[in-house]
Amino acid sequence: MSQIIWTKTDEAPFVSSVSFLPILKCFLSRAGISLKEIDISLASRVLAQFNKCEDGLLELSKIVKQSDANIIKLPNISASLPQLNSLIDELNSLGYDLPKYVDEPQNEEERANKQKYQKVLGSAVNPVLREGNSDRRSVKAVKDYARQNPHYMGEWDEKNRCEVAYMNGGDFYANERSNVIKKDEILRIEFIHKDGKKEILKDDIAVKTGDIIDASYMSVDSLDEFFHKQIDDAKSKDLLFSLHLKATMMKVSDPVIFGRALRVFFKDVFDEFEADLKSAGVNANSGLKELFAKIENLPNKDKILAKFQEVYTSRPDVAMVDLKQGVDNFGVPNDVIIDASVPALLRNSGKMSDKNGALRECKIIIPDSTYARVYEAVVEDFKANKKLDVATLGSVSNIGLMAKKAQEYGSSDKTFIAGADGEFVISGREEIFRFSVKNGDIFRAMTTSIEAIQSWILLAIKRAKDSGEPLIFWLDKDREHDNNLIKIIQNFNDLNDVCYEILNYQDACKKSLQMIREGKNVISVTGNVLRDYLTDLFPILELGTSSKMLSIVPLLCGGAIFETGAGGTAPRLAMGLRDENHLGWDSLGEFLALIASLEFEGSKNAKILSKALDNAVARYLKDDRSPKMQVGEADTRLSHYYIALYWASELKDSGIDGFNELYKKLLENEEIIKAELSQNKGKQADLGGWYYLNENTINSLMRPSKTLNQIIG
Repeated sequence: MSQIIWTKTDEAPFVSSVSFLPILKCFLSRAGISLKEIDISLASRVLAQFNKCEDGLLELSKIVKQSDANIIKLPNISASLPQLNSLIDELNSLGYDLPKYVDEPQNEEERANKQKYQKVLGSAVNPVLREGNSDRRSVKAVKDYARQNPHYMGEWDEKNRCEVAYMNGGDFYANERSNVIKKDEILRIEFIHKDGKKEILKDDIAVKTGDIIDASYMSVDSLDEFFHKQIDDAKSKDLLFSLHLKATMMKVSDPVIFGRALRVFFKDVFDEFEADLKSAGVNANSGLKELFAKIENLPNKDKILAKFQEVYTSRPDVAMVDLKQGVDNFGVPNDVIIDASVPALLRNSGKMSDKNGALRECKIIIPDSTYARVYEAVVEDFKANKKLDVATLGSVSNIGLMAKKAQEYGSSDKTFIAGADGEFVISGREEIFRFSVKNGDIFRAMTTSIEAIQSWILLAIKRAKDSGEPLIFWLDKDREHDNNLIKIIQNFNDLNDVCYEILNYQDACKKSLQMIREGKNVISVTGNVLRDYLTDLFPILELGTSSKMLSIVPLLCGGAIFETGAGGTAPRLAMGLRDENHLGWDSLGEFLALIASLEFEGSKNAKILSKALDNAVARYLKDDRSPKMQVGEADTRLSHYYIALYWASELKDSGIDGFNELYKKLLENEEIIKAELSQNKGKQADLGGWYYLNENTINSLMRPSKTLNQIIG
């Protein structure tokens, strides 16, 4: 019996799977295909580090190297430190007896525990699983539906005051250096103090001939100066101060950048109450929510809070993340994830809510200039050419470089914060890079394998030939790393058979927007971080969401991962389930991944199921069976019933036993099932936790229809 792997993850994708998987297993079993769930949720990854459960990520890391790997990968939490601490508290309340995370360990046990926890922070899953590059695009049925049912796009014109602000020096872009490896070797990173003392930070970086290594640093003095200037400028222009980072994936660098912004914005508070805040264990990198919780028992708490309010009055208004809860951009570092937050802002006329609920134009703060220019190009295009016409829009798909941990600088073990003035040095047989830094500066390095680069280029060529669409390589010749990639691309003779061009980030963005405004399609070919950003940016502008994209990762070994869309909305939607028993997660991404997965499986029955599901999805979209956001309307559970009904309808005459009877039962009981699935809507629901959900509780919550449960078994 052939097998498909389904990943158990977190939040909305997980609770949605509890509803959908029994349906899926019912269909697959009739076709002789098994489904295996492997748990890679944040909770399981933490428990596995302390040998309290099976290590699902380790198991998957072996499967992705097998030629028959067939994995459907759902979005998982890329944990920030506040999330990790909340999870530890939750697991301990359930009796797991896990040690606290100690940021500055004092003994060997604390150091060992910190190393274990560091393995689950940030983007800990994707670098392990992605043994291939990314092919992400919208399918015809989804694109047609978006054109026929255009989502909301806010108005734009040249009078719009929204702007993007980024550093003009001292950032990662300005300081980056890159080198091509001449021979196979093992590299190390050292920190050399001013007194000559050497500290080895990492000594096991294996590289091969042709690989690319990069390193850079961000000056925190320049960063602080940038924040001071932008705060004053936002105030003078009456723009919302809106900070956009990725403190989840960029688990080392971005929380520090976030903390510096918070300290500069509330400088008067920290200047006056530094000793009190330190005594309470406050870490600015964790945001205001944790800060306010930690000062709760301080004798001068009221004075500190009053000072915060004084600063809020004198500074520019801050963009709100959760207006109902009074949470702004400084609340929690992982609340504002740039790849989802900025596209949503741009779709909404460059506006976010202020503290009074009014939509106001933003100063979009993206400190590192490397990719900030992409969003600046969108703002410039929208001001000059007005909003996009979704009904006539073309598509920007993506081929992303990510195999073998390519360009994984954000979550890597090669990012460090300088603890003193000194030098970061990368060397092997000989010295490669040396950077003079000051205390607090953020240093990072990354490697990109030549095998991954070559596979990435070949995948782009294949997509161009298969689709007939042109390629744009988003590469900046003024950046050393990109220049090294350009040299490799220009020596690829196969590119002569396709239409392509190489443009810097701003020009590539403007050219892509021009083409889709003309109704044309184009393939963006990008590095790993831009892959992450663009596969949210363009889908949100084109489709209204990034969850409806088909994402295929052809693995270097011959297998494949089928990813189900972005998870930026996952926590908010899970909150909707908890607060109102309404889940708005659209499983369309899972359906699309499953179509491709079954086609890839290749057996006769699998191909029949794949084609039938493809037709069912077209009807699902035509009949508008996607979940709605309003309580009282159809939610995820009802959408799963309808995909089952339509899929069974397509299979009733397929020759595979059991589907004719299944279809009849689903159709005959439609009204009963709808009524049963609508029970208790609008009421609070007990999830039995947040990170570590009670299986029985969630099963009862997500499968409330006894009739449907009896039909599918």
